[in-house]
Amino acid sequence: MQLLPAVMLVLWPESAALRYYGCPARHTTGAMTEPAPVDSPESFPGERGEFLLRGPVGALECAVDVPEPARERSITIVICHPHPQHGGSMRNKVVTIMERSMRELGLRTVRYNSRGVGASEGVFDDGYGETDDLFAVVEWVRRTRPNDQLWLGGFSFGAYVSLRAAAKLNLGQLISIAPPVDRYDFAGLPRPECPWLVVQGDEDDVVSADAVRSWADNIKPPPDLVVMPQAGHFFHRRLMDLRGLLKNGVRSHLHSK
Repeated sequence: MQLLPAVMLVLWPESAALRYYGCPARHTTGAMTEPAPVDSPESFPGERGEFLLRGPVGALECAVDVPEPARERSITIVICHPHPQHGGSMRNKVVTIMERSMRELGLRTVRYNSRGVGASEGVFDDGYGETDDLFAVVEWVRRTRPNDQLWLGGFSFGAYVSLRAAAKLNLGQLISIAPPVDRYDFAGLPRPECPWLVVQGDEDDVVSADAVRSWADNIKPPPDLVVMPQAGHFFHRRLMDLRGLLKNGVRSHLHSK
């Protein structure tokens, strides 16, 4: 531990993506409404942009950005936001600083709002449906950037969603910021077979830093855990430090341009 960021997707039924990737599906009740038609982009945009993707239960609001041409690498990262019922969205400051740090390293970036957030359709599903949403975004990335290495990142609840999906995807890197290990069943999730950076603030009043340390110590092989001193859950006044930490934490895992 160290001390111290026209292709149309197939419309899947509820939890079908989870079954496809081998994750446990949750049985839900109630009739599903037919989602409105959405035209997913045929190719990955060549500049910053926002659009709607077709997801498992309707539209998913997405934002993409691209690096400067001189820095460009064949890597795309998909970033998952914090808890929707506590104001989490793809515009969260920790999410955007992760996006910025990865783009500065030469990655294409994708942020998205999970079901029920912003312009995304559907309702909150406690991580189950949100994992379906992530698989839908990943499917689009792989259709539009088939030769890119895939990375995942997540903050807080987004760290849980991305870890649920990670073991079923061939990843080059996973980044987990403030994983809520004392609120969700992280111990029951398999370790992904890729480099894994975990960042935790030691003054986090939402996620216990001690719980994260204990959880990470029990993973074999353990992830690269970096505990940032004097950092709370949202890294207020430490976002620029987080940006540098993220870049330094994954730099050795960047493949050649």
